[in-house]
Amino acid sequence: MSLYIEARIRTDLDALWYRTQTPAQHQRWDLRFTEIDYLPQVDGEPQHFRYATRVLPGLTVAGTGVSAGEKHRPDGTRTSALRFSSPHPLSLLAEGSGYWRYVPDGDDGVRFVTGYDYRPRWGRAGALADRLVFRPLMGWATAWSFDRLRLWLERGISPGQALLSALAEVLLRITCVVAVALVSPAAGALVAVLAALLRPLPTTPAARRCLRKPPARARAPKILDTLALQESR
Repeated sequence: MSLYIEARIRTDLDALWYRTQTPAQHQRWDLRFTEIDYLPQVDGEPQHFRYATRVLPGLTVAGTGVSAGEKHRPDGTRTSALRFSSPHPLSLLAEGSGYWRYVPDGDDGVRFVTGYDYRPRWGRAGALADRLVFRPLMGWATAWSFDRLRLWLERGISPGQALLSALAEVLLRITCVVAVALVSPAAGALVAVLAALLRPLPTTPAARRCLRKPPARARAPKILDTLALQESR
């Protein structure tokens, strides 16, 4: 998988599973999605779903996918996998796949891991835009969302509160930079650098708190291959 994000969350498996596997909960903390809805499920078949992302006011990009999960594994971990696609002509993301791993870590935590990849559309122009802009943005949005989920589970800070906190902190930093720059442009440039390097408040989500480089042991779960076979039938 080209994108890898890992966060350690002080919570239990059931709470994390609920907040990530329930569409109404998932769409609250994940910055990448505005809506997630399960479609009617046929017995014995994977769960199909619809997702949508509001790109601009009045412009929503939607797609569909299929998912499957393993809630009870012999080693105590849990996994889920999905495959997805979007026919919308304005969606750079054409199709892709990914997984989530839930790994107990000590007595009070869970390592929440995702790996995913996708195929961009629009030919060479799309591939370039993806490599330079979209893929880094997707990685950042995933990590930021994981930390927002962590704050929700660990501190009880709702996703809405976390977003407002992040916006307020960004606005405060920009205001400080502008105020100093009006007095001294050179000092303003220095303050801008410091504002960018300064760590976010503990109650503000931050992508930098998540691991972004996959360890050597990282690999996709076998359920993802199984899902591909079921989907192709």
